[in-house]
Amino acid sequence: MIKQEYSRLRVGLVGLGLEAYWAQFEGLKQRLDGYVNDVADMIASPDRVILNLGIVDSPAAALNAGHLCRLQDIDLLLVYATTYALSSTVLPIITRAKVPVILLNLQPTAAIEYQRFNRMTSRTAMTGEWLAYCSSCPIPEIANVLVRLGISFHQITGMLHGDSQVQQELDSWLKAAGVAKSLAHSRLGLLGHYYSGMLDIATDLVQVSGRFGIHIEQLEVDELAELRRQAPETDIHAKELDIQKFFDVEDGCPQEEVLRAARTAVALDSLVSRNNLDMMAYYHKGVGIAENESVMSSIIVGTSMLTASGIPVAGEYEIKNVIAMKIMDLLGAGGSFTEFYAMDFEADVILMGHDGPGHIGIADDRIKLRPLQVYHGKVGSGLSVEMSVKHGPVTLLSIVESKATGLMLLAAEGVSVSGEVLEIGNTNSQYRFPLNARQFVESWNAHGPAHHCAIGVGHLGGELRKLATLLDLEFQQVC
Repeated sequence: MIKQEYSRLRVGLVGLGLEAYWAQFEGLKQRLDGYVNDVADMIASPDRVILNLGIVDSPAAALNAGHLCRLQDIDLLLVYATTYALSSTVLPIITRAKVPVILLNLQPTAAIEYQRFNRMTSRTAMTGEWLAYCSSCPIPEIANVLVRLGISFHQITGMLHGDSQVQQELDSWLKAAGVAKSLAHSRLGLLGHYYSGMLDIATDLVQVSGRFGIHIEQLEVDELAELRRQAPETDIHAKELDIQKFFDVEDGCPQEEVLRAARTAVALDSLVSRNNLDMMAYYHKGVGIAENESVMSSIIVGTSMLTASGIPVAGEYEIKNVIAMKIMDLLGAGGSFTEFYAMDFEADVILMGHDGPGHIGIADDRIKLRPLQVYHGKVGSGLSVEMSVKHGPVTLLSIVESKATGLMLLAAEGVSVSGEVLEIGNTNSQYRFPLNARQFVESWNAHGPAHHCAIGVGHLGGELRKLATLLDLEFQQVC
């Protein structure tokens, strides 16, 4: 198990200043210290550890701060230029921390009060007041040095106080960094094997572990079958009651199928707990071994419940897509398995959905539980879930192979709209995008995604772009 202290996002915060100023301008350093503390308050959260290094004002202090950043294992470095500072004052911190850098160019208010400023009787006091607004001055110098060294950086520019855009940008970067940190401490379980012939979903596991930091655990269907065999009857009964609460169980669902699904769901919980999983992808034909076939044909109910609990599960052994689902879930957007179903050229919408697990957190209503006599393209029969994604803004996310960066994030923002859907025991929704349906499908496919993607609620292009930047991955947004 990962210790809680390591799983939280660790943010380094440093304020930059110039040591020579403190003796010249009374109260300036104390004032700038206060500004750094204000930023610390802006980014404080129980989910984060903030390493507030205060004002660093000399190369020697920067060297010590750089070593401290490394010792404290920070994930992200916020560099707040409170006033003019030498580029040599920040470089040792950045080169030793070796984490993504965000330069904060934040002056205390929207503008200097010129008339009050010019009424000041002391030129020295006037200069000190100006220097408290001088955040913009060292940013070009710092940027020049970082660009020449090939060190990437990002900027947030605005006001320290009362600037909602600054707060939004800070929150967005920290949210993306939190997702990256969570992925790097996640465990992905792979149960079974690929769906034969689906070449697009074949995934390079080196890229998955190397780019995201995800640990991969290979699982056996036999282990799940054994856990199912050993499932206590009391747990199965309790799970059956949970199913009745969780789903809108259709009258036509046979009681024996509900019990079969409950038994498998109990086994899935044990499998996840035993292997400390944060997400899972599965597929197995189960032909020739009746017990395994029964396990895999009764898995949808339990995997839907896991997905709703923050442990996304993708069918058809879709490794890339369960990571996309996990990213969406970490962003608080749900993250449900989906693919293109059909196009409605009259309404200019696209029908999307998928069989298998659904995410109750983004469902328009309670998920329906329906019996299916056949799982199309798969072995067996049993219960399936049917839902539509709640109406409003949505984002599609696909993780795609990239020649440039190994993997890339492909996103599109659209809207889930009301309309007729196919009542076939699957997730099913209508979506409209800023591009018309023809343009959107062609633009999306031009990037070479697999035929699955993840759907989440809200418009998340900004956060996903930042996440790709932090992970050094290519990012493409269709609309």
